[in-house]
Amino acid sequence: MDIKAMYRRGMSIRAISRQLGIHRNTVKRHLESETFPEYRQRKRKGSILDQYKQVIDDYLAEGDYQATWIYERLKAMGYKGSYKTVQKYVRRVRERRTRLAYIRFETEPGYQAQVDWGEFQFGGKRFYAFVMVLGYSRGMYVEFVRDRSLEVFFDCHIRAFKYFGGVPEEILYDNMKQVVIERKGGHVKYNLEFMHFANHYGFTPKLCPPYSPWVKGKVERPMSYIRGRFCKGYEYRSLGRLNKDIRVWLYHTANKRRHGTHNEIIQERIEHERKYLGKLPPKDFDTSIKVFRKVYKDCQISYNGNRYVVPHSVVGKKVMLKIKNGLIHIYHDDLLLASYPESHAKHEVIGDRRFYHDLMHDTSQKSRKYKEEKKRTTLGLTTSSLYPQVEYRPLSEYERLIPGGAPWNN
Repeated sequence: MDIKAMYRRGMSIRAISRQLGIHRNTVKRHLESETFPEYRQRKRKGSILDQYKQVIDDYLAEGDYQATWIYERLKAMGYKGSYKTVQKYVRRVRERRTRLAYIRFETEPGYQAQVDWGEFQFGGKRFYAFVMVLGYSRGMYVEFVRDRSLEVFFDCHIRAFKYFGGVPEEILYDNMKQVVIERKGGHVKYNLEFMHFANHYGFTPKLCPPYSPWVKGKVERPMSYIRGRFCKGYEYRSLGRLNKDIRVWLYHTANKRRHGTHNEIIQERIEHERKYLGKLPPKDFDTSIKVFRKVYKDCQISYNGNRYVVPHSVVGKKVMLKIKNGLIHIYHDDLLLASYPESHAKHEVIGDRRFYHDLMHDTSQKSRKYKEEKKRTTLGLTTSSLYPQVEYRPLSEYERLIPGGAPWNN
């Protein structure tokens, strides 16, 4: 196509110059003249890096690799070009992604937080760090735990909300199993218990796009900061002490520094952002493990290979067990029946003696149509489920059972 034809189609002099690879004055001169030669669009010269650009893109999507590291990998693949060529391309990709992340994720106060897990080693033991970062202020909350169960995940959220004094409007996650059960294309199947938790606190969960770790940069980058500024040289003593020390470090160091993005003291931004966070609900979400059991005729329920005693009034009914922090709380119709320490042994009977005492003095039980012998022995209980030595122990041995309960078959 000649220059005049391109100009008639609405292309500017600058656009024609760029497409044909000639100077703007040349275009202008030929537009003003009666005759001029046709110019063909200049073919772009290929780069020696072209066949490796997809490889570089994949590396940068996977992690924040240095250009030198990528260059060494490319050389092993047969790349013959210079390091500077690789460095320039890596810089362009990072700048493009940084601009994209800035446009999309520089948020208003109280709008967004980001959450992630990090894995750390202390004293030869593995721990997980739960990290929540507020998007506007870059305020950070960190807690170390031994596992990443759903119960622990919820508890960490609750303590983070209390630390910041409120709840953000939305929280950004990657595809962690505590949040997402399945993700195929645009379809996301959330963990139902997690959605109940989010609804209780009034925030909306959001997922970052697959293979886009830079989107969650506000919480990804602090992991390196924690490793370099807190963990390096730290002398581990206990998990409790570790979390006390990280809290002190957050207060005196991490959240007291001037952040490089907004150039303000983080703690001052937290104080401002706190005004825009959602209010905490009156009651915490119940994060205990919940299971249902039917009460046997001997006033016992079975859980994890052990028996726990409950009042005789719920025999034959279903009760709910709430297990948390090594304790078992047993409920019926929202009424707390009993609480016991969870036993990690097997084949133990754990209970409070007063429940059997109440049964033996219940006149309604005495009126039941049992044989006289059975009335005198168990008053309706199946003798095979009781340990014979219980009834013959001195009363002093039962003092330790009141009020909490303990194994009966020691």
